[in-house]
Amino acid sequence: MKIVSRKSLGIQCVFDIGLVHDHNFLLDKGYIASNCFNKSHSVAYGYVTYQTAYLKANYPVEYMAALLSSVSGDQDKVQRYIANCRSMNIPVVPPDVNSSGEDFTTRNSQILFGLAAIKNLGAGPIAAILQARQEAGAFTSLADLCSRLDSRSLNKKALEALIQTGALDLLQPNRHQLMNDLDITMEWASRRAKELSSGQGNIFDFFGESNNTKTFDTAPTTTRVQDFSSQEKLRLEKELLGFYISDHPLSVVSRSARLMAPINLGDIPESSETKVVTAIALILEIKEVVTKKGDRMAIVQLEDLTGSTEAVVFPKTFDKVKHLLEKDKRLMVWGKIDRRDEQTQLIIDDMQPIESVRMVRVELTREQASDRQVLEQLKKALNPNPNYGNTHNNNFSYGKSNYGRNEPDNSCKIPVIASIAYMPKLVRLGNQFWVQDEQIAVKSLQEAGFKAFYDALITNN
Repeated sequence: MKIVSRKSLGIQCVFDIGLVHDHNFLLDKGYIASNCFNKSHSVAYGYVTYQTAYLKANYPVEYMAALLSSVSGDQDKVQRYIANCRSMNIPVVPPDVNSSGEDFTTRNSQILFGLAAIKNLGAGPIAAILQARQEAGAFTSLADLCSRLDSRSLNKKALEALIQTGALDLLQPNRHQLMNDLDITMEWASRRAKELSSGQGNIFDFFGESNNTKTFDTAPTTTRVQDFSSQEKLRLEKELLGFYISDHPLSVVSRSARLMAPINLGDIPESSETKVVTAIALILEIKEVVTKKGDRMAIVQLEDLTGSTEAVVFPKTFDKVKHLLEKDKRLMVWGKIDRRDEQTQLIIDDMQPIESVRMVRVELTREQASDRQVLEQLKKALNPNPNYGNTHNNNFSYGKSNYGRNEPDNSCKIPVIASIAYMPKLVRLGNQFWVQDEQIAVKSLQEAGFKAFYDALITNN
């Protein structure tokens, strides 16, 4: 609100809706005393900011669980906040039929996924599970669950969703076995319910031990099978939850992802970044398109540990990378952010399988890292020609970018990483120092007196 003019209204009756020492006067006919509205709001927002900061600092697990519950209907935000939890070392674990509530809850310094977040599990089945748990305690097996909740309360589709998202892992960790046993267990539970209702219970029922685990030992099972692979488990979790929860295909390279990527894919819509973007990402979907000229291109959905974004592979790039465009493929991608037509996309320049990504490592002491002269020597070793515009040799290649600046072209794919003695974190040098050939770069650094070597992509092991 901007005040453009003032005039005296004389003496008026006012209503004080402010604080003890900071007043916000509401005048007759809806006028508000100048410069009060913004002050009262700043106090209120400041107080809320203080409260949330206090809760996050002192009760981080409870705070993040409440935050996740508040955005449970927005998958992009849930995924971003789960990534925040991981960065705060707060585990977010799969749902549990014996512990999960409807929303996200806390358990032993962990955040437990809420049952409401599982697809194919509606409000009715959730209410039935919670009520049965409250009345007779925890479930002990799949047979127990099917016996206490008939198919009208919990149908096969809902049970499959519970199994495939890990909600029954503490009862039986072999999800494949549970899926195989589901049909005959449901039939057994239905038959047993009819017997009990007609007074034909088994010997344990006659002796009043219908809740004893021995009762469920009589439930039939199928031949033992090997559990689903980790990849298949993750695929099913993604399908039913909207994100990976027990693990993530990129978790093994999460350290590298934080080091390599200047921004997260989940932050691209709000980012002001215009330079070359690097990311370690997973391909979720691929849609091939044929242009009016008959050239092939693709629109792909990429995901990292923080979120997802749409990316475009134009025909020239498509010809280079089409052999890498596979669903669930883990890649390192290079591109630029494009914001045309009120839509944010990542324009892919190149991509490479993470298994073949290499990096140059240079080791520095603390004194070297803070010595400007040493840093200049490092720059010179990596970039022999300080006026590098339009130079090209076996190791370095630069040219004019789309934004009119000298930046590495697509042939420079190998990052240079500095490790500083006694410091836990690695430092990535800017994209302008990325190189074409790791062996030539290492030799150049060694000849300049630096301790350097090349290495594969950093994993979490």
